[in-house]
Amino acid sequence: MFFGLTVEKVFLIGVVGAVLLGPERLPELSRRLAHGVRAAKAALARTTARVRDEMGPEFDEVDWQKLDPRQYDPRRIVREALLEPVSSFQPLPPPLPAAEDAAVALDAAPSEPASASRGAPSAPSAV
Repeated sequence: MFFGLTVEKVFLIGVVGAVLLGPERLPELSRRLAHGVRAAKAALARTTARVRDEMGPEFDEVDWQKLDPRQYDPRRIVREALLEPVSSFQPLPPPLPAAEDAAVALDAAPSEPASASRGAPSAPSAV
């Protein structure tokens, strides 16, 4: 069965339900449960149809088994990444300038007082 339920467990649940609920309420609750299951199946069918319409013909081409999270195997992912051809890798960007080069460039730049660079008025001179 599903959810780890065996036939024996389902039978036991039915017997306990019949004893606890009684013969008067059990048929009504069974009908409600059946109605809920049918509604859930209909909602799932509508959702599947909508996804199929939105994805178009690619929906049937998707390997849903491969997207199942239970199929996740880190060893396989690493193995596939290591066996990937080298030509598919992107070249590295050029290296950044060394710290000494940056310091030399800062020393060579003309220095201005901080107030002058912000356009602040200068203090009046005392005469």
